[in-house]
Amino acid sequence: MQRSAFIRKASPDDGAKTMAVQRTLDALLNEEFLPLRARILEIAAGLDRLDRAADASNDDPRRHRLEEAIQILLRDETNRAEKVQRLFSREYDQAWREHFGLK
Repeated sequence: MQRSAFIRKASPDDGAKTMAVQRTLDALLNEEFLPLRARILEIAAGLDRLDRAADASNDDPRRHRLEEAIQILLRDETNRAEKVQRLFSREYDQAWREHFGLK
């Protein structure tokens, strides 16, 4: 099965205009496979270091968030990046300026 993705390219005559260019799964894998593989290996190595830590514990909420993020990545969904970003983001606080002394 050949799936495709879209990227946006600026028009040569006007940077504000964009046109959709369809790319095949094969073309994307040719470009993304090695960088993604390297990142996955980096994540695996980091998790191995966490597991080997002298006081390794699964009680830390940060560890739980990492594991939840990995589960999000394994889902067959198209909005994984947004879900991972939300997982690691703070809830919006209308009074954030006051909390950070900016108002």
